Amino acid sequence: MSDSTEPRGFSEEALRGLHDMELRLPPPEVYARLPPEQAPTPRPHYWGHRERLRLRFLAGGHAAMPEYELLELVLFNAIDRIDVKPLAKRLLAAFGDLNGVVAASEHRLLQVEGATPRVWLQLRIVEAIAHRMARAKVIQRSAIASWDELLAYCRTVMAYRDTEQFRILFLDRKNVLIADEPQARGTVDHVPVYPREVAKRALELNASAIILVHNHPTRSNRSRWITHKHAESLGNSRIFGLA
Repeated sequence: MSDSTEPRGFSEEALRGLHDMELRLPPPEVYARLPPEQAPTPRPHYWGHRERLRLRFLAGGHAAMPEYELLELVLFNAIDRIDVKPLAKRLLAAFGDLNGVVAASEHRLLQVEGATPRVWLQLRIVEAIAHRMARAKVIQRSAIASWDELLAYCRTVMAYRDTEQFRILFLDRKNVLIADEPQARGTVDHVPVYPREVAKRALELNASAIILVHNHPTRSNRSRWITHKHAESLGNSRIFGLA
C-alpha cells in the first residue's frame, strides 16, 4: 500500500478492523527492539495527521496554517482514511491559490488526479458560505459607506471565475444596496447583456441607481469595450445613475 492510497477491495468492516488493530500497536520505541520476525507492520507516516491538524486548527493555529493544510481540512469531509495532502497540493498547483480552488468549475476540478464529485461538492459548500458571509456585509447598507466591503464582495463572487459574468447591484434613493443579481453568464471572453432587460429589472425593483460589475477572465479589450457601450446605453436612458 502506498502512502497516499487506501487498500483496494477492502470492505468497510475490514477497514475498521485494520484501524482498530493499528490503534493497538505498541509505540515505535517498543517494537523497534523486537526481532524483525516479531515486529508488527509500521504505521503509515500520516497516521494521526488528521487529528493533529484538527487540534492545531481548533487551538487557534489556523492563522499561520499554509493554504494546503486549510484545504486538507476541507478535503477530510470528502475523502476518508487516506492522506489528502498530495491532492491538496495538486489542486493548489492547478488553480494557483485557495480562492482559485474553491471557485474552480466541476469540469476542470475533476481533471485533477484524485479529485472526485464529493470533493467538488465540498468546495461548492465552502464557496456558498463564503458568498453568504461577504454578501451579509453589504446588503441593505449604503454602497458609498461600505465601498471597500462592496468591492471585496464582488471579488469574492466573480474574480476567480473562468467565464465572464455580468452582475448588477441595485440601489435605492439613499444608495442602499437592495439587490444583487447575476444578469448573465457567458464564455471565457464574452457574455450577452441586454440593456433593455437591465432597465426592466431595475424598474421592477424600484431602483434609483445601479452598479454594473463585469469580470474579464481573459482581459479581452473587446469585452471591455462592450461593457462601456452597455453602460453608455443605460446612462443615456436618463433613468438611472450608474457607477
